Amino acid sequence: MVKIAPSILSADFANLERDIQRAASADYLHVDVMDGTFVPNITIGMPVVRSIRNCTDMFLDVHLMVDKPVRYVEAFAKAGADLITVHLEADQPARIAEALRIIGNCGLKRAVALRPITKAEAVLPYIGELDMVLVMTVEPGFGGQAFMGPQLDTIRQVRTIIEQYSPSCELEVDGGITPDTAPLAVQAGADVLVAGSAVFGAEDIPKAIAALRGAM
Repeated sequence: MVKIAPSILSADFANLERDIQRAASADYLHVDVMDGTFVPNITIGMPVVRSIRNCTDMFLDVHLMVDKPVRYVEAFAKAGADLITVHLEADQPARIAEALRIIGNCGLKRAVALRPITKAEAVLPYIGELDMVLVMTVEPGFGGQAFMGPQLDTIRQVRTIIEQYSPSCELEVDGGITPDTAPLAVQAGADVLVAGSAVFGAEDIPKAIAALRGAM
């Protein structure tokens, strides 16, 4: 069964603990960290992750949309992340490898993310040490965007790479996930679906999570 990771980017930040508790039936809690440099938006940092950790025992899936993430991964690990994702486009390959090494040394799960401009083969140098690959189906930076259909090919290609080199690695898809697009992502090979507006914009959050979980 597909896993669901609600993105708090679409939650009510004035009532964040309340919304997190309403989403407690999900598998992961997706935390989008943006720095205004790698993407044209600024969201949250370590203090908010630390506060989230103090109010929930959910698995914290922390997605760093930041430039040169090696500078921050240890701090986010200490703040309470369970998995940290770094973007392959955010630094030179050697520095991405160093960020993944630090994440692993902190005892966390490791992931890399691909923007729509990045080919699936870019994960190959890292695939043997990854717990997850995240394929973006929107251009990162803002919530509420429409699903980019051509990214289904990238999802399929990453699934093939995972099956060949690291079958235990999960494939996460993030961007424009709704009850209509979720089945497309799952059929292409997704294990984990990140959904913001489709979850936190719903009147009944648990029901919205259940609907996405049944996507096939």
